Amino acid sequence: MASWDDLVAYVRDEYDVVRDEPDEIRVRFGYGGEPHAERRAQVVIIAREVMDRKEDWVQIATPFARIDQVDLREVLTEIGNTLVVGGAVLMGEYVVLRHSLPLLNLDINEFIDPLELVTGSAELLEEQFTGRDDY
Repeated sequence: MASWDDLVAYVRDEYDVVRDEPDEIRVRFGYGGEPHAERRAQVVIIAREVMDRKEDWVQIATPFARIDQVDLREVLTEIGNTLVVGGAVLMGEYVVLRHSLPLLNLDINEFIDPLELVTGSAELLEEQFTGRDDY
C-alpha cells in the first residue's frame, strides 16, 4: 500500500463506511453477535496526516468516553497495563484511543492489525468505564 488513495479504496471495499471525505474516512465496527440482542458498535476515524509537509501518515482514532465520564488516572492505568497498540489522548471533550502509521511501504496487515486492536480496545474501554455504547 503506497498511497492514501490505495488505503481508502481498500477500506471502502472491506468495511462499513459511514462517512467519506477527502482526508478522512469513518468506519463502523459491530461487536457481539447474540441473535436477538442489540449489537454494540464502535466508529473509528481513519485520517490522512502529512508530517513535515512531505510524508503521508494514517491516523486511526476512536473516542470511547467524554472526559467528565471517567477517572483519567484509572483509564490511563488500564491502558498501560493491557494495551499493546495505540495511546490515549484528549481531543476536545473526548478521551480517544489513537495510533498512527507511515503510509510509505505500509503493508495491509500493518494497517489491519492496529485498526482492529485500537477499535476493539476502545470498545472494551467504553463498556468498562462508561457502561454505555455512545461511540
